[in-house]
Amino acid sequence: MNALTATNRNFRYAARILGLDSKLERSLLIPFREIKVECSIPKDDGSLATFVGFRIQHDNARGPMKGGIRYHPEVDPDEVNALAQLMTWKTAVAAIPYGGAKGGIGCNPRELSMSELERLTRVFTQKIHDLIGIHRDVPAPDMGTNSQTMAWILDEYSKFHGHSPAVVTGKPIDLGGSLGREAATGLGVFFATEALLAEHGKSISNMKFAIQGFGNVGSWAAKFFHEHGGKVVAVSDITGAIKNPNGIDVPALLKYKKSNKSLNDFQGGNAMDLNDLLVHECDVLVPCALGGVLNKENAADVKAKFIIEAANHPTDPEADEILSKKGVVILPDIYANSGGVTVSYFEWVQNIQGFMWEEEKVNHELKRYMMSAFKDIKTMCQTHNCNLRMGAFTLGVNRVAQATLLRGWE
Repeated sequence: MNALTATNRNFRYAARILGLDSKLERSLLIPFREIKVECSIPKDDGSLATFVGFRIQHDNARGPMKGGIRYHPEVDPDEVNALAQLMTWKTAVAAIPYGGAKGGIGCNPRELSMSELERLTRVFTQKIHDLIGIHRDVPAPDMGTNSQTMAWILDEYSKFHGHSPAVVTGKPIDLGGSLGREAATGLGVFFATEALLAEHGKSISNMKFAIQGFGNVGSWAAKFFHEHGGKVVAVSDITGAIKNPNGIDVPALLKYKKSNKSLNDFQGGNAMDLNDLLVHECDVLVPCALGGVLNKENAADVKAKFIIEAANHPTDPEADEILSKKGVVILPDIYANSGGVTVSYFEWVQNIQGFMWEEEKVNHELKRYMMSAFKDIKTMCQTHNCNLRMGAFTLGVNRVAQATLLRGWE
């Protein structure tokens, strides 16, 4: 099942639980605006290349729209639509004053030089500058983009609108980026896991963790679990997978990965099959990589008691049902990985105030937001007698529906 079908299904189920009016339900599902632009740039060899850029702005009832920009050859409009919609519910669950958006350019960033990427980013910004803005739509990095991409967007946008650091988040620190932003999603995953385990009378220490994906989110989450006494027993990324039943030395692995760009041949554990990670013996499974990795083929073999969805949409609805029947507790992506967008919000606030925070304050506020959202989700679960995914979806959808009605709908 693709991401859009699954997201729509979750939304409709939540709308049914909440008893939403069918006209309002339809209105909430349809994106506010879809933008598609042609981006032509001269390549370094003098030839002309043309790419398609787009931005889907899903909803702005609760505030400016917010979401990443990805550079990827397979930019699928359906998936982007689903991710824009997920951002609407995610920002509502986190109780930050944003709506949802997502965008990108269909290109392979690995095949473009630095100067080509810069020209492409600037042309894209020129095409959409009047449709984004501090109080309209605030982009952020995503797959294939980074803080440098944001710096180019900021510079190009500022040529039209004057210096506007709050127009994008995920910027370099020197241009108004927030301290703590890099670790934010991984730290949010850690706080979310801590809240869930406490609910079940357990703590991070001595729990066994298996982590799929060792990029930004997975590596930070592993570091925090390790520091708080958790045992990371298996880790994988696209280069390979390793396991150690006594716990992997995470700082040593981080150092190894930094110098070797790979997990292969790391001495502190044994190599294992990439596909075995999801069904590895552990207490807590943390998928931090791609969507759709838990499906009807492997769900029955999952041994973890808790799944923390650090990736977007890692669990197919079919897998969801199989896992629920087994009694596996799943902490849904729209809450579990909302640390990133929450600290993006802090960055935006700091830029608007023109006053930057200490990293300690950023992390303290992040913990407060994550704990508060978990309490709100649990309240929805009790009110509607539903699981955590529906608790989160009903919470998010209800907040957006209320804002829509209050602003005057119909």
